Amino acid sequence: MVKRAGGALLLGLRLDRGSDRSVSLRLCQEMRRLILNGDLQPGERLPSSRTLARELGVSRTTSLTAFDQLIAEGLLEARVGSGTYVSAALTANRPVAPRDEPGAPAPDKMEARLARAVASASENFFRRLSHPEKPCAFVTGMPAVDEFPMAQWSRLMAKHFRGPRSLVTGYCEAEGFFPLRRAIAAHLRANRGISCEPEEVFIVNGAQQAFNVIAGLTLDPGDKVWFENPGGIGGRNSLIAAGAELIPAPVDADGLVVADAWRRAPDFRMAFVTPSHQQPLGSTMSLERRLELLRAAAEARAWIVEDDYDGEFHYSGRPLPTVKSVDKTERVFYVGTFSKTLFPALRLGFFIAPPAMIPVVQRFFNATLQGAPTCIQGVVADFIEEGHFATHIRRMRRLYAERHEVFQAAARRWFDGALDVLRTDSGFQTTGWLTGGVSAQAVAAAAAARGVVVSPVEKFCLEPIADEGLVLGFSSIPEKEIARGAAALAQVLEDPALRAA
Repeated sequence: MVKRAGGALLLGLRLDRGSDRSVSLRLCQEMRRLILNGDLQPGERLPSSRTLARELGVSRTTSLTAFDQLIAEGLLEARVGSGTYVSAALTANRPVAPRDEPGAPAPDKMEARLARAVASASENFFRRLSHPEKPCAFVTGMPAVDEFPMAQWSRLMAKHFRGPRSLVTGYCEAEGFFPLRRAIAAHLRANRGISCEPEEVFIVNGAQQAFNVIAGLTLDPGDKVWFENPGGIGGRNSLIAAGAELIPAPVDADGLVVADAWRRAPDFRMAFVTPSHQQPLGSTMSLERRLELLRAAAEARAWIVEDDYDGEFHYSGRPLPTVKSVDKTERVFYVGTFSKTLFPALRLGFFIAPPAMIPVVQRFFNATLQGAPTCIQGVVADFIEEGHFATHIRRMRRLYAERHEVFQAAARRWFDGALDVLRTDSGFQTTGWLTGGVSAQAVAAAAAARGVVVSPVEKFCLEPIADEGLVLGFSSIPEKEIARGAAALAQVLEDPALRAA
């Protein structure tokens, strides 16, 4: 930096002439950089705006604009009759970055300070499943969005956007739009056997937020939580973030094995279960096992979180009652989502709180949450109350049952001897067990190269299980895509290199 009577000679300025940002913004950013780096010292005089403009080849308006912005930020100060100077206030307040010296050890970098629960949890977080922009074989957890009745939805959207402006632009009720809470309660009473009132229903931005809220309200760091092994990744991450100690609970054809979980942790604080359609294996928890779980929770004075993520889609006979519906001890949080029954972009879910927790949840929501947009909640409420939701669910049940049968037929044709695909009575996906010692991770990587998405079962596991398997979704793609995907996956499974590995 060269000094002269007319002010500092700003030879260090770098103006990127190819940038799409305005010249005045680039000049302001460069001068700010020199000041904050210490290249321009507090009290140092700058050249006049006219001189700076001439030396840089820019207009005087550009240099004036940059000066005015830096004065407004307190980095420069204008002295009447004297000129523009670097603010003297920076002498005491500006952080000094350590400078490298030859032979000196590298300075320590500032590390982010995290809450202990998050800092200890971060290395244990599990990556969520990826969802491509366009559904493909055999992505999991995706509804058939191409079959959604968008014309009816658009009509309801238009109706609400023509309604009171406050419902479109204003803040919503923290616990959720009451007509939607009322509609959900009525639907659950009629279709899921859950006797609840609107005041027990809380609207959230997807099931993941429900898990975060429930864990934050009920768990202390170190509390033990029974968690299905394998089990859902989203709920697992929320519990890890809360500092819980997850106890892997084995799963069999009847669901979570309560006796094994009890032997591992009789002092558990919570059990997290997916009884209607176990995530990811696809089994349904038996009624006997559900009652056994409720008895264990009552004895341990623990909570139960029932994640009913796709329980609406049951293909044969009547579904078993939810755990919530047979709960006499009022220990169950029931979580549902419209991401599966309608479409994922809604980011809308709900949970039902046990009666004793309702005042606590209300206070928490009103203190910390603003909720989902009221107009969207209103559209969903009308969609339910006008009967479109029930019609859509019935139609999707038939469609998913048909796609499941097509997938089973394709599996028999293409995977015989290489992948043992299980049948399922509900939901969006099933499991295929690999034979011959083939690695599920290797199959998943090779399948991805052919445009087929499969998820190794081990990705859902807290601790290893004996078998290698794949989670295979069939709900989101048409029958022709199911057949094409099965043929492509069969080619992967026939590769001798996989068995050699």
